[in-house]
Amino acid sequence: AALQVSISLNKVELSVGESKFFICTAIGEPVRLEWYNPQGERIAPSKRMALHTETSRSRLIIYNAIIEDAGIYRCQATDAGGHTEEASVVLEIYQRLTFQDVQSPQEFRHGETAEVVCDVISSPVPVVVWYYQDREITEEHHSKFQVLANNNLQIHQVTKVDEGVYRCEASVEARGEIDFVDIAVVVNVPPVLSVSQQSFNATADYQESVTFTCITSGSPDPVVTWHRKGQQLEPSEQHFFNRLEGGRSMLTIRNIRQGDGGTYSCKATNKAGSQERELFLKVFIQPHITQLKNVTAVEGSAAMISCVAEGEPLPDISWRRASDGQTFVDGDKSQDGRFEVRGRHGKSVLAISGVRLADLGRFDCEALSRIGGHQKSMFLDIEYIPKFLTNHTIYYSWEGNPVNISCDVMSNPPATMLWRRERFTISAEGTANTRVHSAEGKSVLEVTPMSDRDFGRYNCTARNNIGVRYQEFILAQADVPSNPYSVRLSAVSQRLATVTFMKPDSHGGVPISYYLVQYKEVGSQDWRDVKSHSVQTTVVLTGLEPNTTYEVRVAAVNGKGQGEFSHTETFQTLPIREPSPPAVHGQRGMGKAYRLGLVKQDDGGMPIVEYIVKYKTDKEEQWMTKLVPGANDFAMLQPLQWNTRYEVEITARNVKGLSEPTFYQFFMPQKPDITGKSMTRKNLIFFFS
Repeated sequence: AALQVSISLNKVELSVGESKFFICTAIGEPVRLEWYNPQGERIAPSKRMALHTETSRSRLIIYNAIIEDAGIYRCQATDAGGHTEEASVVLEIYQRLTFQDVQSPQEFRHGETAEVVCDVISSPVPVVVWYYQDREITEEHHSKFQVLANNNLQIHQVTKVDEGVYRCEASVEARGEIDFVDIAVVVNVPPVLSVSQQSFNATADYQESVTFTCITSGSPDPVVTWHRKGQQLEPSEQHFFNRLEGGRSMLTIRNIRQGDGGTYSCKATNKAGSQERELFLKVFIQPHITQLKNVTAVEGSAAMISCVAEGEPLPDISWRRASDGQTFVDGDKSQDGRFEVRGRHGKSVLAISGVRLADLGRFDCEALSRIGGHQKSMFLDIEYIPKFLTNHTIYYSWEGNPVNISCDVMSNPPATMLWRRERFTISAEGTANTRVHSAEGKSVLEVTPMSDRDFGRYNCTARNNIGVRYQEFILAQADVPSNPYSVRLSAVSQRLATVTFMKPDSHGGVPISYYLVQYKEVGSQDWRDVKSHSVQTTVVLTGLEPNTTYEVRVAAVNGKGQGEFSHTETFQTLPIREPSPPAVHGQRGMGKAYRLGLVKQDDGGMPIVEYIVKYKTDKEEQWMTKLVPGANDFAMLQPLQWNTRYEVEITARNVKGLSEPTFYQFFMPQKPDITGKSMTRKNLIFFFS
């Protein structure tokens, strides 16, 4: 019979994990039945594929099918002549909807990007839709949500608001298959820890207590522990723990001792993390300065001032210079580099290099801590070589005129002073023409020159245990001043002239006492003298004759005598003329009177004989005239009319003639209401009675 092959099934759908068998039947006389996989390889028996073959029948069993098993399987029969026939079956394998190890709840940290895992498989690939609060999550309406390519749900910057149950729904439309899983999302918030007070002060051995308070928040509620020096504290008689509502955790330290000072930490821990804050307990002992002494230093050397203090904690030591209030603390260095403070373990040293006299005085040492302070003072005394206080070393005099040569010295300790002339020492008792006057820091040599030998060099020697200094003085012969120069005349009038000049180039070694100004009429031999006021270089000449030519010269006078005269200058006074208009100022007098003040101006070289005062009302044409003697400085106009404006014209007259008039106006007020005032007064008296 002809060889024929058939398989019990032509096409089979199988889900992953299922098992299936196929029967291949051959008609004829086959000598061999064989199965081939979709890759064309002959199938050999294995754990997942079993073969049961008889003469004309063979059964292929596929256990726990996988996706890779899909394809066309062939059953081939071979007869004795080598002729073959085959049949085939199509095996389609699909994956059922399967959620693989989906965890619920899934926990995330606040603020991170959360990825909610929904691992679902099927073939074909399923369509996954996420729901939250019974509403489908779409990226269009939920900007912080994103469905990833692996079907997981990504939540950007997840917060506590995003916490809840999310539904992951998967479907395969080709098979109408659908399934879902609910996933609880939990958002853990890291602990947030705050302290209302971070630093605490206490005094040891006073039975004091301190309570540290930490305020915590987070999700889940953090566990609070207290630590010191790396060790967790446990409840004891000294350490008491308490927790109140609102996340308040407290540690109370009782009976504080010196060793309890230092850093403590409060630590809050939950699933999302931990946070730790430090608190500090300062235990004090009152500062006390135990060592500070006065110091004496030599100018130019170094001074070391030491201040020692104790306390717990060790106090900070600072220095204050009393002279200017400047302060120095540990590590400070002054701008000039001379002052430097070095401190360590309760001891502070103020080092001063190149000591100066300005450094002398009181210095305050202050030991300060939070519990209080202590202050002591010391005095820095400075010894130094004598210093001369004046550069005035040249003195002038003349024979018979005594002069005091002053040697002024500053020194510490006080210096002894003596005078030398050439190689000889002048004794304290002095000589015939010298005397020595001494006081603290000062020695005055009084010299009365009697001849040229008494002029020359004198030496002042000042000595103390630091050193010796010398200062040389010169006693020179004085001379009369040189002549003044640049003599000028200004403000020349009929009777007056102002002389100005430049002081001489040399005063002769002694101060100028005054200037002598001489003047005379040209052609006259009689000079008239005018002395300057002190050493002023301006002199006013008075009592001159009008329209007259004068000569003037100037000489300087000092203690030695009068110097030479300056170059003679000539000037001419102005001729006599009419006076200038007087200046007028007014003031209302008593009753119906008005007082006019008259101020004389230039009288033209001759005395004012009289003032002619003319006045009238502004409505009248006729003037009234009043003659006032030239020596008067006012004119009284009376009687006048009330509530009237007056015009005044004043002219000054000398023997030469009349000045230009000065015009003036004033207004007389209304007549006072004396009756009204009296009645008012009576009424007031009646009212108060």
